[in-house]
Amino acid sequence: MLLAFGWWSVLLLRKNEEAHVANVNELAYRMAVERRIEAPADFRETQRYRDLTSQFERQQAMIIGEAVFLVLSLAGGIYLLFRSLRQEISAAQQQRNFLLSITHELKSPLAGIRLVLETFQKRKELKPEIQQKLSTNALAETDRLTALVNDLLLSAKLENVYQINEEEVDLGSLIQDAADQVAMKYKTANIHVDIETDLRPVVGDRLGLTSVAVNLLENAAKYSQPNPVIHTSLQRGGARELIWEVSDNGIGIPDREKRRIWTKFYRVGSEDTRKTKGTGLGLYIVKRLVERHGGTLEVMDNEPKGTKFMIYLPTKGAD
Repeated sequence: MLLAFGWWSVLLLRKNEEAHVANVNELAYRMAVERRIEAPADFRETQRYRDLTSQFERQQAMIIGEAVFLVLSLAGGIYLLFRSLRQEISAAQQQRNFLLSITHELKSPLAGIRLVLETFQKRKELKPEIQQKLSTNALAETDRLTALVNDLLLSAKLENVYQINEEEVDLGSLIQDAADQVAMKYKTANIHVDIETDLRPVVGDRLGLTSVAVNLLENAAKYSQPNPVIHTSLQRGGARELIWEVSDNGIGIPDREKRRIWTKFYRVGSEDTRKTKGTGLGLYIVKRLVERHGGTLEVMDNEPKGTKFMIYLPTKGAD
């Protein structure tokens, strides 16, 4: 279509030029017959010739302007169509990723719980230590399933109905508890916690901030296998601000993905080949909860490798 518009413009310009030449020749012949001019050079000094030339230039400019307008309109339409198509493809990919990940995340704990129950049902006499181990495994799978359901419900609430249950929260103590919880789940993780003393409390939702801490630390542990080394710190950033940092020694996040990791259900890589567990909800929940608490966050590369998250949260009162 762009070539067609270009060729149409060229033909129209040529036809307009041919019509102008014909009009000029006709006018020159008529004025010569009527003896209004003495020499050909006098013709170009006449007002009628100047009027014809001015009209020709306006027509040429109009044709070029219409061609440019049509080309730009077509290019704009193609761009909007491409953007819409890209958004549709992205949405379809996110939906596919979600279905693949959620299917796996639901089937695994359910299969584990079913296996434990079938074992108890078929084998009536089990040693106490085996019963304890099976019960512990079943409870762990139940906790995993509960966490998944809670994340799904929380992500749905964050769309429009989530409200902060405000209370004063000792963020340092909350981070330490979350670190202990993640350390129990990931036995090989080496988590270093550095909390500055005498920090102002944060006014916010304790459960929401706990979810932020657990999601960030679990992500750091999951993507830093087999030997995760995680550093998390909390310190003053200003009169009414706390700076919370979580860094790891993991695989890192490519620059092209850094803006997309906050999208709901988005996960770096392909669901067909990804081995780590997850649904793509963790960082989406983190971002929305931090923003609901009036904070900001950013992601950057850690040195020498890994990822670093920086969170800035307002505190209660002033130092």
